[in-house]
This record gives sequence, C-alpha cells and structure tokens, in this order.
Amino acid sequence: MPLKMKDLVNQTGESRSTILYYVKEGLLPEPEKPKSNVHLYDEKCVKIVKFIKYLQNNLSYSIAQIQTVLQLNNFSFDASFENLILSLEHISGVKSGQRYSEQEVIELVDANVEEIKDYKSKGYIYDRQDGYTDKEIEIINILQRVKQTGFDESLLENYVQAAKQMAEAEYQTGAALLNSSDSQVNQHYRLIFDLILMFKPYVFNMHTIREHQHQTTKK
Repeated sequence: MPLKMKDLVNQTGESRSTILYYVKEGLLPEPEKPKSNVHLYDEKCVKIVKFIKYLQNNLSYSIAQIQTVLQLNNFSFDASFENLILSLEHISGVKSGQRYSEQEVIELVDANVEEIKDYKSKGYIYDRQDGYTDKEIEIINILQRVKQTGFDESLLENYVQAAKQMAEAEYQTGAALLNSSDSQVNQHYRLIFDLILMFKPYVFNMHTIREHQHQTTKK
C-alpha cells in the first residue's frame, strides 16, 4: 500500500526534509502524484531509508557512495544472497572506480604479465574480465615488496586458504538467513553486513594483536 509522507516519516524516523533530499539525490524513487497536493511513496522506501541510515551510521558512507550502491539496476531488498554479493562488491569498490587494462597495470607497478598471472592463480588478487581497479594495483605493489624482501610466501597462502574456508562458512550462514521466510529478513540482511564488514576484520586483527603481545611478553 502506498505511503503518504507522514507515514514514511513515522516509519523511518527521518524528517520530511531528509526524505525530500533523498528523492532529490536519487536515493529514493519519485513519489506518485495522483493529485497536486498528494504524494504517495512505495512501501519499499521504508527499507531503503533504513538501509541508507545503516550505511551512514555503521560504515560512515557519504551520499555519493550510497548512490553507487543503490544505482544497481537489479538491486532490491528481497531475500537474495546474490543481491548481498552485489552490494558488497560496490561497497568494497570492486564494481566502481576507474578500470585499468593489464598493460596499464604493468606500467603502473613493477610487475610483469607472468607475475600478475601467478598472483591471480594463487588467489592473491581478484581475477575478473572487466579490468583492474586501484585496489588490485595497491595489492600488487605489496606483493612485489614481499617478493623483493624474500618474505616467506606461506603466510600469504595461509591467508588465502583461511579466506576460502571463511567464505564457505559465510555463504552457508548468509544463505540460510536471507532465504528464511520470516519477517526479520531485512534485519538479517544488515546483520550479515555487520558480520562481514565489521566483526570479521575486528576479530582477525584483535587476535593478531593479542598474539604479538603474547609473543612479546614471552621474550
């Protein structure tokens, strides 16, 4: 059922001016106007506004960054794990920003074609067909520094193996949550964002710090 402005304000907790701003910036669809003084908003606007607030409050995203996420043609708030992946790709920059060809990457970093191919085969960098991003260039530079110092590459291999195992567990958990038929699915959607983008790096880095502290006190 379409919502009037006052209903949208009540259900989202946002002000009328904020909602009008979201419409102006393309974050919310234009309302239907059956009469000159009547504006009706789709029910999905409630979920969109709550998702915008989530990105702002939890990930400190700007309006421009949120526009990038919401501009996906097939983005929806249905219980779809595929939509979650598309959203994560945009948030992480995988689907946005400048693209570089392999030759351009070689010119920007001190690496050759065979080295880049090796990094992709080992799972160190994203293997995609539409070019490389600034993130790949950053990671390739790090990997080249690793190679130059003779650093033990087994640590990198362990990172990849742990990431693959974690990805399998995340998929199983995420699919179960997002494919559930209860009324909490939108909360589940946000919960998975929190786990993947906030809890996971926090707990990994926390244990890295604790291990370093433990090893230091042993000396």
